[in-house]
Amino acid sequence: MPINYLSSLLAAQRSARADLHLGVSLALIAGALNAGGFIAIGQYTSHMTGMLSSAADNLALGRVAPALLALGSVAAFLAGAASTAVMINYAKRSEARHVYAAPLLLEAALLLGFGVAGARLDGASPASMVATITLLCYVMGLQNALITKISNAEIRTTHVTGLVTDIGIELGKLVYWNGHPDAAGAPAVRANRRRLRVHLCIVAGFFVGGLGGALGFQHVGFAATIPLAVGLVVLAAAPWMRRA
Repeated sequence: MPINYLSSLLAAQRSARADLHLGVSLALIAGALNAGGFIAIGQYTSHMTGMLSSAADNLALGRVAPALLALGSVAAFLAGAASTAVMINYAKRSEARHVYAAPLLLEAALLLGFGVAGARLDGASPASMVATITLLCYVMGLQNALITKISNAEIRTTHVTGLVTDIGIELGKLVYWNGHPDAAGAPAVRANRRRLRVHLCIVAGFFVGGLGGALGFQHVGFAATIPLAVGLVVLAAAPWMRRA
């Protein structure tokens, strides 16, 4: 049944299949928010490498305000990740039935409020841009920490640089020829095909989500986040629905 399947994605007892499917689902959302956010405010919010580089460049050029905004974005991402850690660890220590639901519900609430209120914001005003960037960075940190905790740091969903690097490493192993005469006695080079498949699926999910998010923000504006919020609520509520 669909409810049983959805509840398995947040189960405490994990499987590689559940990690992959949850990771792809969250990568779709992250890609949508990142690309959609760029359409809305002209700023990507998923990768902190670019934020730190922007802060450094602007400081070097004497542009204090943009540098502070970039550093604030990193701080928001950090706060989101820390919030997830607090919620999950509290749930575990309290022996809660559904350890991973709280971060998803918080993310859903933030996106729902953002989607409803976003249409009333003046996207061109500095205050609106700062609020939007801060919120999206916080959500990105919240979500990335969640999948990191669930998958034991094997999966990330909000940035793909590391994933693409790992894909390249595994592809290099895949095409490596083990018949070199100097390799006698050395262990054969073997690609981790499962890891390669997982990372390819996450990257593809991020891309597809980015395409959908960009189209959504382009045609319906901030309300494009409402379906994402509803999806997160359904996912987070599935364990309780199954129990009922």
